[in-house]
Amino acid sequence: MQTIRQWLEGVGLPQYAAAFEANDVEPDVLRALTDGDLAGRRLFADWAVAAGCRVRVDAIGNLFVHRAGLKDTFPVVLTGSHLDTQPTGGKFDGVYGVLAGLEVIEALNDAGMTTVHPIEVGVWCNEEGCRFPMAMMGSAVWSGRLPLDAAHALTDRSGRSVRQELERLGIATDAKVPRQSVKAALEVHIEQGPVLEQRAKTIGIVTGVQHMSRHEVVVLGQEAHAGPTPMDMRRDPVRVLAEVLPAIYAAARERGPDARLTVGIIETSPGSPNTVPGRLRFTIDVRHPNLRHYGTLRFEVDRLVRGALKKHGLDGDIRCLWEAPGVTFDSACVDAVRSATAALGYDSLEMVSGAGHDSCNVAAIVPTAMIFVPCAGGLSHNEAESAMPSDLTAGANVLLNAMVALASGAQQA
Repeated sequence: MQTIRQWLEGVGLPQYAAAFEANDVEPDVLRALTDGDLAGRRLFADWAVAAGCRVRVDAIGNLFVHRAGLKDTFPVVLTGSHLDTQPTGGKFDGVYGVLAGLEVIEALNDAGMTTVHPIEVGVWCNEEGCRFPMAMMGSAVWSGRLPLDAAHALTDRSGRSVRQELERLGIATDAKVPRQSVKAALEVHIEQGPVLEQRAKTIGIVTGVQHMSRHEVVVLGQEAHAGPTPMDMRRDPVRVLAEVLPAIYAAARERGPDARLTVGIIETSPGSPNTVPGRLRFTIDVRHPNLRHYGTLRFEVDRLVRGALKKHGLDGDIRCLWEAPGVTFDSACVDAVRSATAALGYDSLEMVSGAGHDSCNVAAIVPTAMIFVPCAGGLSHNEAESAMPSDLTAGANVLLNAMVALASGAQQA
């Protein structure tokens, strides 16, 4: 597996790659608030300071770098993404958006250009939600959608809380999370799907994000010996799973090709091959761009789980762990991306994101849009995640041109 240093060399950023000689951080150890995550954030902050930026970190661990504008009290034009990854995540999901933001700053430095509005690049904390069970956590706190105390109280599977890990890494948790004034926000990201590649398009002009939610099902049975216990005398929670799985997948299929349903975690306890489990836990991820289809799919998943619990006479429940309503991005920000793409002559496609991003939370309070570039085979959340240097360059060029247009205008009221 490549290191980030090797990847940076491969995509033509040797000035960054050299810094990894003493800070060789593997992407699979970049889960939120790990030592690897901290090392990556520190390295990025060092690069930002070298580029003449101010750096600050808030009480939930979001990191912002600030490039001064001619009117530095004007609202910022914001970009960025996240550096934390899935346990076996790749080198582009999130990281590309952060480095592209820094590349915008360095391109402006090289050109000797100062925008009217200041520019900021943000690194949002715990976007993935794979270590602490709240996807897009840092941006949710920043936007006011999640109370700071609630985020601090989230724990990983070992029982370590967000607050404990922030403090362990030397991040102050007792201050408020200040929200800077923002004129507009843009995020560039790999698509994480196959559409752009299949249609031979270089740029995805993202007009919104689909509705999505994550659910946890817990079923309580009774542990018993796998040999002597007759099948009809067992209180086996896996029977609920066996009944629910084909039914919920059929429900998703009935709502057309845009429906998405994923069972990502299945756990039994005590987890022995010759013991009937006493407890089952599994997760269900539900997504759809159409609000009506999304709502009916959520309702049907809930109904099918509760019906299976009742049928088999087992205690349990299904609960929603997290939900992100669908988002329609700001028309002026989308126009800025559209104009930059056309001016640069890139083939493009207007599309709705199938994945959640920090831009969903940002869009709740400030004008926002996103830019997608293709990734190989549409593969993401995987160590084989890859993208063409030419496509990455194109996305960064669109980001640069759109941000300059937004940051060069007059202050918005």
